[in-house]
Amino acid sequence: MNDTLEILKIQDLEPFPDHPFQVREDDAMKETAESVKTYGILTPILVRPLENGHYQIVSGHRRTKACELAGVEEIPAIVRELDYDSAVIAMVDSNLQREEILPSERAAAYKMKVEAIRRQCGRHSQDPDKNGDQLGHHLESKLLDGRKSVEVVAEDAGESKTQVQRYLRLTELKPELQQMVDDKKIGMTPAVEISFLKPEEQRMLIDTIESEQATPSLSQAKRMKEMSREGRLNDDTMLAVMCEQKKPEEDKIVIPCEAIAKYFPRSTTPHQMERMIYKLLSDWQKKKQRQHGAR
Repeated sequence: MNDTLEILKIQDLEPFPDHPFQVREDDAMKETAESVKTYGILTPILVRPLENGHYQIVSGHRRTKACELAGVEEIPAIVRELDYDSAVIAMVDSNLQREEILPSERAAAYKMKVEAIRRQCGRHSQDPDKNGDQLGHHLESKLLDGRKSVEVVAEDAGESKTQVQRYLRLTELKPELQQMVDDKKIGMTPAVEISFLKPEEQRMLIDTIESEQATPSLSQAKRMKEMSREGRLNDDTMLAVMCEQKKPEEDKIVIPCEAIAKYFPRSTTPHQMERMIYKLLSDWQKKKQRQHGAR
């Protein structure tokens, strides 16, 4: 992989198609633009050359936008020869390190990467000589069937497989419902249940939410999912569920063992994990109390 560092004109750059991460002109962007005016771009963006002579941004959409706002016409860039699927993987991995990522953005990014990995591994298995790059070999060793692409994404992102699957379910929601998840009007867990509703049922739900000015709880979402599966979900039954008084959700926190197993020796049982967590929390609380008493 031969990278070159070049100074490119902003006008010769094109955004990545279907880029899932929004570039917001917020206060943080204004600060970045001011920094660019003062110090320039300290970290080059990553691009790949296109046949039309332009370059497609793989990583660095925010830095590029900051240059535009600052009136800077050129930007340092690492130019790398990448096919589309390799570019997708690089684009997703570089952006997942950001702190402010909306659920819908993470969901779309995970989906793009899962699909890119499946296509790459499919091509590599069909023509290993043509696609014998290191990434192809790495993925082929991990990807025995389509479902395991989710495990690769989870491992790379430091997430559990279950959590990645939950995010992937969000891509089955209509945009209006995705926006409600981003706005924290609908919780992640109810949203996953709602994602199993048919498109026309999701449209009914959007209309019901607007008319009743209420969003479904987890128990309501589960009931609608079951009704949909049984063919009993319609305007009347949905309205009946949504008009019911919401039951308070069970006051507990559930952390899957697979999400915290990496912090314990392999032989540690779930019960031992629980006891260790309680002890660590107790020690932390005592430490805080001592610090407070010393003030």
